[in-house]
Amino acid sequence: MCQQQLVELHKNLQKLDGMDMQMYVISGDLPEEQKLLYNQLEKDFGKSLPFISDPELELINATGMKNEDSAYRGYAIIAPNGEVVLKQVNDHWGEEIDKTVEDIKEAYEKL
Repeated sequence: MCQQQLVELHKNLQKLDGMDMQMYVISGDLPEEQKLLYNQLEKDFGKSLPFISDPELELINATGMKNEDSAYRGYAIIAPNGEVVLKQVNDHWGEEIDKTVEDIKEAYEKL
């Protein structure tokens, strides 16, 4: 899990305000590993998105974000019916947060 990408996301969460969706951080890391980053984000930003531990990569695979025995870096939108409506593999999605937000908003508007 790339900490820098998550820091950039948390710095810019307000750019996703007004979108009726739930956001999660999903990784193959164990809960104990995720808890450290969750606590740091909460300390630095006053809140953190919830984390989902997927060590078997089942949800990650269902979103098309599985890369052999790990997960790609990126983001996805899953519609309420379970359909993956956006899947973007990008190691630099946090550094490119404006493009990331644009992609998310565009896919969201099509729901």
